[in-house]
Amino acid sequence: MKTRVLIVDDEPIARRGIRRYLAKHNDIEVVGEAANGISAVEQINELRPDIVFLDVQMPDLDGFGVIENVEPSVSPAPVYVFVTAHDAHAIRAFEVHAVDYLLKPYDKERFARALAHARQVLEQRGNANRGLEPLLQSLRNLRPLERFVVKDKKRIFFVPVSNVLWIEATGNYACIHTASDGHLLRETLTNLEEKLAPHHFIRVRKSAIVNGACISEIRPMFDGVYDIVLAEGTVVTSSRRYAHKLRALLES
Repeated sequence: MKTRVLIVDDEPIARRGIRRYLAKHNDIEVVGEAANGISAVEQINELRPDIVFLDVQMPDLDGFGVIENVEPSVSPAPVYVFVTAHDAHAIRAFEVHAVDYLLKPYDKERFARALAHARQVLEQRGNANRGLEPLLQSLRNLRPLERFVVKDKKRIFFVPVSNVLWIEATGNYACIHTASDGHLLRETLTNLEEKLAPHHFIRVRKSAIVNGACISEIRPMFDGVYDIVLAEGTVVTSSRRYAHKLRALLES
């Protein structure tokens, strides 16, 4: 199996240099490149690389901000190798568990040592986690999602789960609706349903989940179909397939 690598640097010449060094290794696959922090977060969340060569100083979001904003669901987390022209960030880099710190300019020997170290860490972590993964997965399942990470053009911000009234499927995305606005997430409704507290968020039809705490009224329509009125006035119609979940709410 090939080791999957993401290259993150705002300088094209720096990205080309890393790609050239990686090309000497047949068991390495470069899965993507990012020229800024926002793009880096999106690609890490989507591509889930094994190793990220990460520049520290970039537009919009620096290397430390990238690590802080990667979704917790990205597991196992990638191994980070910082690449920078400045040595002032070295201590902080290791505080966020970067496995190496490449100071520009570096030669192919120094790069090779950093890559070898990163791959060694990957192998050790894989061996250590193999037996623990079932336990780690069960612990993750016990802790429901507390906030959504929203990417909107050039910014990343957080929406507390408690602020969301309902969630609607929109193609390959999910739209989370609050009292004031809506935000698109690159998630399926099924994935979100697994992450949310089941006693708080209720799947009422294939394309909709509602926050039970925000329901102000439930109106029976016909044959197991209901109109669900939310606190701010939105009406979401359920389907017969999910009627049992609404009945369970009414009986609780």
